[in-house]
Amino acid sequence: MMMERISYQLIRSRRRTLGMEIRDGRLIVRAPLRCSGGEIERFVRAHSSWILRQMARSDLQTARAEQAGRLEETQIRELKQQAMQVIPKRVQYYAPLIGVDYGRITIRCQKTRWGSCSSKGNLSFNCLLMLAPLQVLDSVVVHELCHRKQMNHSQAFYREVYRVFPEYNKWHRWLKTNGAVLLKRVPDGRS
Repeated sequence: MMMERISYQLIRSRRRTLGMEIRDGRLIVRAPLRCSGGEIERFVRAHSSWILRQMARSDLQTARAEQAGRLEETQIRELKQQAMQVIPKRVQYYAPLIGVDYGRITIRCQKTRWGSCSSKGNLSFNCLLMLAPLQVLDSVVVHELCHRKQMNHSQAFYREVYRVFPEYNKWHRWLKTNGAVLLKRVPDGRS
């Protein structure tokens, strides 16, 4: 679909509200099944300045990733090996400070996530964290370990995060600003 300067992919589903995201330089609009085309177009028009800013940001991140170069499989394997040496030690350090235990630690190369914590306490981390400052890695480790106490993003969850890692906002911002560049270095076809 094309509107003036903004094209988008439309995905309809059983959702209740309109939403949008920029992914790989493309605008994706998510709409309820019964939402009219006119309502969708008004929604996109109303958010056009945000969309254009985010698309420009995405283009800049893509250019920075291309300048840094795509990661080759050997580099990804090396990052995974490095992560298996570093991340478990950071988890072992922070778990007692938070007062939690954990299960298995898995290292992957992902294009969308930095870490996750399952309900069983298994932790997964992105090997691309090895390309970020250690404080960024620590912020992700603390975030995931705090999910062992709160499996949500409530105020209680963030109180626990800030108790253990007071500079969380600073390094979370670093990841929001620079993380997309790291993720875009992963070759297409990997998930």
